[in-house]
Amino acid sequence: MNFIVGLGNPGKEYDKSRHNLGFMLLDHLAQRWQLQFSVQKKCFAEIAKHNQTYLVKPQTFMNDSGRAVQAMTKYYADQADTSVAEYPNLFVAFDDLDLEVGQVKIQYGKGPKIHNGLTSIYDHLKTNQFWHVRIGADGRQGDRMIPPTQYVLSRFSAEEKPLIESMFQTITTEIEKKIELVT
Repeated sequence: MNFIVGLGNPGKEYDKSRHNLGFMLLDHLAQRWQLQFSVQKKCFAEIAKHNQTYLVKPQTFMNDSGRAVQAMTKYYADQADTSVAEYPNLFVAFDDLDLEVGQVKIQYGKGPKIHNGLTSIYDHLKTNQFWHVRIGADGRQGDRMIPPTQYVLSRFSAEEKPLIESMFQTITTEIEKKIELVT
């Protein structure tokens, strides 16, 4: 059983914002695999299933993502026991301001210095030992006049949109390899 969690904020006002890159990736995967999301209240999330892989969009807002991830692991994998130190079948996809738009890093147990959604997950699972799917969100080209908390809620420019699609293709290929999906 594998879980791909995309971080973001629920609500139309956050659709297509930089902070919702995790949700956007899951929408890309759902379209590729011809899936529909449904609300799973026990997991505080929208979930779609493909073979033995669950796509999970927490509906708890970014800063409380850990509550949904913990509920999902308990409900589907019975792994909410705090003695579980690693989650090798958990992939968490999120926007990363340490990476420019177009850059992707998929690392086990390693994320950016600061990301409130990840901090929530670390606190709830008591570990950072899972796959971090870091999706480049920074398009400021060195201009740091806009505070990060405001910038992540902005939308992508027309020039950035092809880079996003390219990132999603790269991530899809890498995740499929890692979980050995046949699509």
